[in-house]
Amino acid sequence: MRTGLASDPHISTRGNPDSSPRRSQADIPVRLDGLPWSRWHWRVVLALGIAWVLDGLEVTLVGSVGAVLERRDTLALSATEVGWTGSLYVGGAVLGALVFGRMADRLGRKRLFLATLLVYMVATLATAFSSGFAMFAVCRFCTGLGIGGEYAAINSAIDELIPARVRGRVNLAINGSFWLGAALGAGLSLLLLDPRVLGPVWGWRACFALGAVLAVAIMLVRRHVPESPRWLATHGRHAEAERVVADIEAQVHPAQQARPFAPTPPSGAAPHASVPPTVREVLRLLMLRYRRRSLITLALMLAQAFFYNAIFFTYALVLTRFYGVPDSRVALYLFPFALGNAAGPLVLGPLFDEIGRRRMIAITYVLSGLGLAATGWAFTQGWLDATGQALCWSAVFFLASAAASSAYLTASEVFPLEMRALAISVFYAVGTGTGGFIAPVLLGALIELGNREAVAAGYGLGAALVIIAGLLALRYGVDAERRPLEDVARPLGSDWRNRPD
Repeated sequence: MRTGLASDPHISTRGNPDSSPRRSQADIPVRLDGLPWSRWHWRVVLALGIAWVLDGLEVTLVGSVGAVLERRDTLALSATEVGWTGSLYVGGAVLGALVFGRMADRLGRKRLFLATLLVYMVATLATAFSSGFAMFAVCRFCTGLGIGGEYAAINSAIDELIPARVRGRVNLAINGSFWLGAALGAGLSLLLLDPRVLGPVWGWRACFALGAVLAVAIMLVRRHVPESPRWLATHGRHAEAERVVADIEAQVHPAQQARPFAPTPPSGAAPHASVPPTVREVLRLLMLRYRRRSLITLALMLAQAFFYNAIFFTYALVLTRFYGVPDSRVALYLFPFALGNAAGPLVLGPLFDEIGRRRMIAITYVLSGLGLAATGWAFTQGWLDATGQALCWSAVFFLASAAASSAYLTASEVFPLEMRALAISVFYAVGTGTGGFIAPVLLGALIELGNREAVAAGYGLGAALVIIAGLLALRYGVDAERRPLEDVARPLGSDWRNRPD
């Protein structure tokens, strides 16, 4: 076992005559990855992971109240307009990811995950006061802006603060917390749409208003999360990075029982100050130097986006139109669906660190695709009732939830720190913008036809996409499990512009 300064996460370099900026930067990844799991890590997970809870809340609210919004005494939307609100939400998220992702690489993770939460809070509160389709659609678009920005800043911050040995399971669990928000949204809609409480006319408005209240509480917690020390070191703020790491160590060490071995990153892999690449340079790097990684990440993001948005944004419409479920009872059928989705990343997440990224991505993608195809076939044959449909989706999305979370994990760990947030944004934008925008509109239109075979054909398209993506990941994916970020994707460094692609 190495006993030098860089391998001991307990020893600070402050005051040491050898503590040059370069040495401090080399120590930062080692010290962060060598920390034992602690209350501090739990606070970070809870403060930042809540972004997915908010997204799940927003998406489920629209899914749960979609049929209610078709009533004449609410907003009198058509099924196609309900589908369009879902697509506009995704469109806003795509634009938000691109704009705020670029800012997160240049201005820091913390500034952006506070700003994006503020955007979400204002927009979701405004949704509660919508008077028609136009205003509702604009508010949903603006809410998406905030959520999209959250994805880029928070995925970057989480990966840069969480130890490498548990990065996979933690990232998947956080992404899976989307479904805690889904369960919360379903519960709120079930309660507030009840005629004995507020009823359909006012209940849907109260649901969105409560989402804004939740965002206020999150803001109070999130402001205590520090800036990423890796980002600070890369931008030349060495003293500040050292202070942040030392403060984290001071909070973690009192709870530490043993001194774990902290692996030293490969020579030259430490983050160090460099000029951040421009958007054009990032795109060039993605298409040339990281071409294979880019293709795999895009395939994973596009497939999971189509898969999820095709089903989830139109779930309420399937229940009400094909199974005759009253619109006030739709939320009941979302609970088993949300349970399966939440359990998947929690149960399967550790396997992504133990068995490996490529194998687990392939297993979850391919099996979820086969499950979707089988469920679509049973739907066309009339073998399912509303409860059976909900249980089938619960089983399929137990796998699909882990698969979708692994797409975000892939995007956040296989590219260098200097371009990480923007890379996440690009693949979220292209993948989600293509699959996520088309799917709700397409399935909404197919459902409006009232033809089961047409709807099943849409499901079949989603199944084919995820199976192909899973097989590509198995063949060409990156073995990133239990490796430092600087080893998975070496920092660009100050001279990267002079290196051939």
